[in-house]
Amino acid sequence: MKQAIAARTDLGMGRGKLAAQVAHASLSAYEDASPSTRKAWKGSGQKKVVLKVSGEQAVFDVASEAERLGIPNAVIRDAGHTQLDPGTVTAVAVGPAEDDEVDRVTGDLSLY
Repeated sequence: MKQAIAARTDLGMGRGKLAAQVAHASLSAYEDASPSTRKAWKGSGQKKVVLKVSGEQAVFDVASEAERLGIPNAVIRDAGHTQLDPGTVTAVAVGPAEDDEVDRVTGDLSLY
């Protein structure tokens, strides 16, 4: 099992901001998963990969495909307290789910 988090490359987020957005996405998608999926993922080491998306539309495309396939997912919008304007879409998480399910949605994305 794994989770993939795709973060936008076009925003120029600093490393700390990127880490925070990835963490928000991971937790939010985890909360979208069923209790049995959460337990299985936690028991298997909570594998995560961080990937690149080029812009806001790509985030929504990933989320739409995950939703269509019934995979837990979450789109993150920034609160706007530091580097970004309020409501800026920053990242999307897909999973936790079986590796092959996550790969069906994110397999063509590059590592961050």
